[in-house]
Amino acid sequence: MNVLDEIVATVSADLKRREAEVPLSDLKRQAQKAADVHDAVSVLRDREGAVAMIGEIKRATPIRGSLAHIDDPATLATAYERGGATAISVCTEPRFFQGLLTDLDAVRAAVEIPVICKDFVLSSYQIHEARAHGADLVLLMTQVLDQPALVSLLERTHSLGMCALVEVHSRLEALRALDAGAQIIAVNACDLKTMNVDRHVIEEVIDVIPSDVLAIAESGVRDSHDVFEYAKWGADAVLVGEALVTSQDPQLCLSDMVSAGSHPALRTDRKERVRWALEGEAERHLRGSKPSCF
Repeated sequence: MNVLDEIVATVSADLKRREAEVPLSDLKRQAQKAADVHDAVSVLRDREGAVAMIGEIKRATPIRGSLAHIDDPATLATAYERGGATAISVCTEPRFFQGLLTDLDAVRAAVEIPVICKDFVLSSYQIHEARAHGADLVLLMTQVLDQPALVSLLERTHSLGMCALVEVHSRLEALRALDAGAQIIAVNACDLKTMNVDRHVIEEVIDVIPSDVLAIAESGVRDSHDVFEYAKWGADAVLVGEALVTSQDPQLCLSDMVSAGSHPALRTDRKERVRWALEGEAERHLRGSKPSCF
């Protein structure tokens, strides 16, 4: 059993317990009383051509174990918002990422920007659950959902007024996401089956995502140079978690990344950014020099 299979098995067991404790009918009533949904697509597009930044709140990962003790996710989310985040991602999976749905409640109450519920969604119950706790977006993973399930869960997400980040790790999965009707595709540099990170997956996969679909780069971001690199490869937004939660000053760290994502060279559409990057690489190759972020 690989890491992803182990996570899915655990999530499935936890889901059965929650379904027994809180009926779907109760969740639907709670969802109707939740705060209005933010228009995340418009917010992520409204960035003057520069890449948007999404700050993530997570306490642990399956491979690294504990990353940070986050007693007050609302305070951290507020720091992200002050640092220039366009949206906040909240990991709510409890076993491997030490997340809580109450974290989502706290963050939604603390910030004005869109909030993402990041979990391993297997059923429509979790979509209603996310909305009941104030989420504007949910994460749907092609690696754990077959095509009919992906289409169904995407439609359910949209029916509740939310958007979905459809996460992919290959060009084939990106095409599946497009066929399902995804408006936002999150390209993860981390292979969830092995937990190995290959940053060049971002460059390879974004290439097949059309410009009218938002492309978000996930994983492997260590500093502002990585943000610039992902933006140069065509990302519309970059999601950062570990580098922020382990930073001594998350607000300053995110602010530096926002500055990198707002570099004048990036203030144009995705095709122009990629063309500029390719032309730059060609010139550097002819000069025999090593590539540089700035």
